[in-house]
Amino acid sequence: MAAWGERLAGVRGVLLDISGVLYDCGAGGGRPIAGSVEAVARLKRSHLKVRFCTNDSQKSRGDLVGLLRQLGFDISEDEVTSPAPATCQILKERGLRPHLLIHEGVRSEFDEIDTSNPNCVVIADAAEGFSYQNMNKAFQVLMELENPVLISLGKGRYYKETSGLMLDVGAYVKALEYACGIEAEVVGKPSPEFFKAALQAIGVEAHQAHG
Repeated sequence: MAAWGERLAGVRGVLLDISGVLYDCGAGGGRPIAGSVEAVARLKRSHLKVRFCTNDSQKSRGDLVGLLRQLGFDISEDEVTSPAPATCQILKERGLRPHLLIHEGVRSEFDEIDTSNPNCVVIADAAEGFSYQNMNKAFQVLMELENPVLISLGKGRYYKETSGLMLDVGAYVKALEYACGIEAEVVGKPSPEFFKAALQAIGVEAHQAHG
């Protein structure tokens, strides 16, 4: 108990990753990592504020939270910071109309976004949607723009499922960056703005947080 207290001295909030930290995704919804359900419950019983941060861009926040609750986690949708809602806010603020190269599971997050006559591309972990045809369409949209904008929901290289390692969105982002001669804007980890938004949501300063 002393070690726990000493380690968290001066800490007011904790940011928790989800995939690979709380659970490993996969067939049947995945499985919780040993001790993670109990660890979350213990944190919530403490004086600490808890925020869940994820780059998962295959599921809407509602679907992700539903899955985690089935696995035994005490978590609600308003406790989760994820890149899709943050991206939608950016699109609205900047008047951007995206061509979406995303997974069908997260498409509902963009229901209120105008996608007509695209002036940018939003890319996420599209999994099987990363076909040549779909990648080439995103490439063509970017090349036709005078000032191409590529927004990526994360930049991970790979992630772990119960069946093994899976290629993540970062590899496909690099392909479009190389082909188009541009640099993507990353919404999600490791973007500092992503973590700042999570901290603001729980009213905690960076020096008061532990991740």
